[in-house]
Parts: sequence; structure tokens; C-alpha cells
Amino acid sequence: MTTYTARATRDNDRFWLVHVAELGQYTQARNVAEIETMARDLIATLRHIEPDSIDLEIDIQLPGSAREHLARVASLREQEAEARKAAAAEARAAATELKRAGLSLRDIGKLLGVSFQRAGQLTSDG
Repeated sequence: MTTYTARATRDNDRFWLVHVAELGQYTQARNVAEIETMARDLIATLRHIEPDSIDLEIDIQLPGSAREHLARVASLREQEAEARKAAAAEARAAATELKRAGLSLRDIGKLLGVSFQRAGQLTSDG
């Protein structure tokens, strides 16, 4: 199966110009959500195949500064996920220590800023 690449660039700040290099042909999309559909439709029409049978890679060309910001967003989101995971582990550890110290689930929940039901979940073995 041939893999097609659709490269989308902004055209006059109004449309996305979509170039399918393997066909040497262009199509337009009004927005990012339409890029894949329009590329598949172009390929399917010219190759006489079903749009769902096409292996397609989308390459959206963005200004360098925007790409840098998006890369930073992805990095920060990864860090956020890691921080949330670490915070959850610390909350579990704190809840377990507080339970061992004899505190009630209501007190543990209050200290951790969660419900007593969540405190119970944090201190359970399962």
C-alpha cells in the first residue's frame, strides 16, 4: 500500500493549501479539521479507491515560532502528567502514614484536601 503525504500550508490567511506530493496535485481546506478529509477525497478521486483505504500522513506547516510553542506545550504537559503521578504517590504515602498514626479518614481527608471517601481509597491496600 502506498503511503501518501499531504502537506498543508496556509494560503492567503484564508484557506489551507493541501499538496499531495505523490500525485503532484493540490486541494484546499477551510480549516485544519478538513485537511485530512480533503486530502483523502483528492487521492480517492484520482486513484479510484475508497477514502478509508488510504494510508495518509498529514504534515501541517506552521511558522517556526508556533512550532516552538507547541513543542513547549507538549513538554510541559508531559511534565504535568509526571508531577500529577508523583503528587498522587505522595498523597497515598501521606494518607498511609496518617492512618498508621491513628487519624480518622475524615481527618486524613481534611488534611489532604480530599473527601473522607477518597482518603479511604488512598489508604486501602487494593
